[in-house]
Amino acid sequence: MALPVVQKLRWRALAYLRRLSHSGQLAPPLVALVIGLLAGVASIVFRLTLAGVQTVALGFPSERVVTMVAEQPWWRLLLAPALGGLLVGIIVDRFMPQRRPQAVAEVIEANALSGGRMSLRDGLMAAFISATSLGVGASMGREGPVVHLGAAVGSFLAQRLHLGRALRRTLLGCGVAAAIAASFNAPIAGVFFALEVVVGHYALSAFAPIVISSVTGTVISRMYYGDYPAFVLPEVYEIASFWEFPAFAILGLISAVVAVVFMRSVMFAMDTFERSRLPIWSRPAIAGLAVGAVAVSGFPHILGVGYEATDAALSELYPLWLLIALAVLKTAATATCMGAGFGGGVFSPSLFLGAMTGGAYGIVATQLFPELSSGYGAYTIVGMGAVAGSVLGAPISTILMIFELTGSYALTIAVMVATVLASTISQQVHGPSLFYWQLQRRGVNIRSGQEVGLLRNIRVRRLLDREFETVKPDAPIAEVRDKLVHAPWGELFVVEDSGRLAGTISFHDLHEAAFDRSRDGSLTAADTMRRRPPVLQLDDDLERAVDIFGTSGEVHLPVVADREGMRLLGVAHEHELMATYHRALTQARREERGEI
Repeated sequence: MALPVVQKLRWRALAYLRRLSHSGQLAPPLVALVIGLLAGVASIVFRLTLAGVQTVALGFPSERVVTMVAEQPWWRLLLAPALGGLLVGIIVDRFMPQRRPQAVAEVIEANALSGGRMSLRDGLMAAFISATSLGVGASMGREGPVVHLGAAVGSFLAQRLHLGRALRRTLLGCGVAAAIAASFNAPIAGVFFALEVVVGHYALSAFAPIVISSVTGTVISRMYYGDYPAFVLPEVYEIASFWEFPAFAILGLISAVVAVVFMRSVMFAMDTFERSRLPIWSRPAIAGLAVGAVAVSGFPHILGVGYEATDAALSELYPLWLLIALAVLKTAATATCMGAGFGGGVFSPSLFLGAMTGGAYGIVATQLFPELSSGYGAYTIVGMGAVAGSVLGAPISTILMIFELTGSYALTIAVMVATVLASTISQQVHGPSLFYWQLQRRGVNIRSGQEVGLLRNIRVRRLLDREFETVKPDAPIAEVRDKLVHAPWGELFVVEDSGRLAGTISFHDLHEAAFDRSRDGSLTAADTMRRRPPVLQLDDDLERAVDIFGTSGEVHLPVVADREGMRLLGVAHEHELMATYHRALTQARREERGEI
């Protein structure tokens, strides 16, 4: 009896939210509040699942991996990532769409091209795969999977409430903001990450709900974990001298190089595994064995998200050689894990790399100019922002996250200088971000995501014009000529008795027969028609329609029920396609500005 009661309560809650969603300006904030609550809880459940898997695989739930693995036998460190990778590979191969894990790139694609639609089932499965991957020691981050899970929760609720495209995209962004805020205890960074990376605009209609969701996610996280930052900062960092800013600018240049090398390493690893003949299910196991071997050889710092090692760098506990070694090994380990198909993100690895890069640079700078240095811990913070901002393509939200962690205006200015320089250089060399490259690698171009997304959400059936003229294949040419004179749009459609489209005829197709009547007794419609003409299917989206109009050079195209049966239903006009697209784009931009 408990299950029907739960279902009844869920239906009543959805019905109440659906009524609110159509009741005016009060609806988006209330739904955003619910999404923030759900995404915050989901982020906690994700971390608990990760800790549970890690307890089984490595023998402890703590994030203090470097300290705790010292108590474990070497064979456990070697085998846990390999056997866990085998399990992950089998799950990905059999249960995930396109046989790959999912994270932030899929969220960006869903927002830009699918009108904010995501599958909750895929979101839950992707979260489980990522929690398992990180729990067994895969060298990746947990924030990307949490972002994907939060976005899936927001999208699911928006779809169940039958909301429009603009609101769906906004609520997807709400899930992203709440997830980031809950992960880092940084609500401002959560808001701007969602707007900067996923939503793509800062209109008030999206800004207000995303703020509410981000704050709610932060509150839920703080209620469970307490008000603690994601990283342990041993002191309040201050800038010793403004003469340090040239040094911060140079660190920005070095961080750009590190970010580009990291992204290119991921590209190389993915291409290498793709070119190999290894089965998909076996690849994570091989990568896990390699990561385990590195951990056993004395570098357990690369296992998992790497928060303890990042904290140690912030506390100035590592020597120069170890900082450089960890930067190189973490790059190789994360690239290998991503290329092999482990689930996880790149947020934590990019912060790890930035910390090691900044720390190493800070040691050298402090030794050269000790009286001007703020200590290499400050450079560690600056390096974190610069590398992460470049890899994620999110300089604004990264800068704000560092500010929320440190509370130092002076240090935030240094982070701004380094991050802007690093992001600008890496974009020129590599592209907008690692996420955009992942999408481009799959043939997905979202530079015109708003426009393409609108085209994909409108079907040819909306363009269908049922006013057209037909003729049978055996009709004499005199009849064809007469019907063409009165045909709308100057086009005849040759249709068999079964309703199947056989071809099309225009005056251009008649050639001499248009004026020469000497062959009227011998020619029929079948003799002059264009066979196998380009057609549109009723359920084609406008993106495909634009391609067919463009490649065929036609301005009017027949619309059929399907391309196998070729049953003619009507005609579509290029000018009407453009007008429909223009109206949809205008409406979408008005919705974003909150005008309707």
